[in-house]
Amino acid sequence: MVQLLDSSGQPMKSGLRFKASDTAHRAASLRARELASWMPLLGSADSDLLSELPTLVSRSRDLTRNHGVAAGAIQTLVDNVIGTGLRLASIPDYRALGKTKEWADDWARGVESEWRAWSESTACDAANALTFHGMTALVFRASLINGEALALPLWLDQRGASYATTIQMIEADRLSNPAGVQDSKTLRSGIEIDAYGAAVAYHIRKTHPGDAYIGYGQDREEWLRVPVRTQFGRLRVLHVHDKERTGQHRGKPLLTSIMPMFKMLDHYERSELQAAVVNAMIAAFIETPLDGEAIGEMFGGSVEDYLAARNEWDIKLQGGSIIPVFPGDKVSPFTPSRPNSGYGQFVENVLRHIGAGLNIPFELLMKDFSKTNYSSARAALLEAWRYFNARRQWMATYWAKPVYELWLEEAINRGVIDAPDFYERRAAWTRCKWIGPGRGWVDPVKEAKAAQLRMQIGLSTLEDECASQGLDWEEVLEQLAREKAKITELGLTINDTNSIMTTTEDNTEEPQP
Repeated sequence: MVQLLDSSGQPMKSGLRFKASDTAHRAASLRARELASWMPLLGSADSDLLSELPTLVSRSRDLTRNHGVAAGAIQTLVDNVIGTGLRLASIPDYRALGKTKEWADDWARGVESEWRAWSESTACDAANALTFHGMTALVFRASLINGEALALPLWLDQRGASYATTIQMIEADRLSNPAGVQDSKTLRSGIEIDAYGAAVAYHIRKTHPGDAYIGYGQDREEWLRVPVRTQFGRLRVLHVHDKERTGQHRGKPLLTSIMPMFKMLDHYERSELQAAVVNAMIAAFIETPLDGEAIGEMFGGSVEDYLAARNEWDIKLQGGSIIPVFPGDKVSPFTPSRPNSGYGQFVENVLRHIGAGLNIPFELLMKDFSKTNYSSARAALLEAWRYFNARRQWMATYWAKPVYELWLEEAINRGVIDAPDFYERRAAWTRCKWIGPGRGWVDPVKEAKAAQLRMQIGLSTLEDECASQGLDWEEVLEQLAREKAKITELGLTINDTNSIMTTTEDNTEEPQP
């Protein structure tokens, strides 16, 4: 006798077996035909993810290497969220520090100048290969493809650079349990945690597990335990990943939810392309009414002689030519059925689904705005920018600001920057924001007028409008002041329409070409 079980695996009560529905929520039904075989695992965040993470990461990397749309989608996200980098705008909390706004502006300008000197050189990278902007793009790309990025802040004072603070980028694959031991209550895929789930230390393999090179000696099977912080509280590990569930300690690739659809689309597109190429190579068919027995009689009982004669029959296809055929043969045109008439619409629908999973509008995913009007394009881009801004804030919070705090701490301790009570009021001193790439314009005239109107009625400021275009408002005003001074120096004037005018000897003004 078959025993019916409920959703928790317990035998169902006899009074419930013969009801019209076995559950109050149809989505929990175990008898509905469309749901009966749908029995996903119910595990913790780590148990659902950690054992499957290597497979997800390897497949995610393969898609971005070999599928143009996947590679383009990742690049689109990097370009819009990070672009050429995140620019620091230091805004210390002068009220909490008991200072004035003028002092805060002067202090911030000095900090930003020192930060640019460090961040725009490769000295900030332990490998001496990337600037801070380059590392930021790499961290974000890794968080998309691998689901996470890992970096170690180091103190390398032996190099003779202005600052000893450097960042070493680490492939997240090297984060693993020493000697492959099983996950436990306090060790989760290379991360040592406490009773509250907070990371205590990271176990990092000295070499990549997939490295094919030989000659590392004992380093191949050695792990380094790196505490999250030093004894005096300085951060030693930066693990950038997004959490979807409580208790999740590793990141998940962005392509995870749409990976099966992406791969099937890849198979379908290649199959259609191959079929179209094969069809294009066939011009026509030659039909013959002779069967095998008749062919054998015609050539003395040998079908091979007939095939040999056909192979020697050389006909050149030219315009207006008459093609002779064997007696009884008929030339039949070939009408290929590929590409499929519904191919374009089907692929577009699949790509729209993929775009939704990536939080990228179809038009931006495919870089195709040919079927979109201004209003639709604007709405799509606004929706995309909500996601881009959220990701940028996430990167600023978990990557850019921690690095800035590490650098600022050293700058203060070296006496380059004055902050006497830094450790007591750390949050006030390190307060900042990060300016990313600008959105650009769909219609520059309309959007410039809208920005002007927002400032006029008090809904926005010059700082906000400049930041939306990736600009620093103070730099914009300083540049305008320099330009105005230069115009005055050259004896030029600017009329009410901001056109540059030149003054002639007879005091008549002519527009400058």
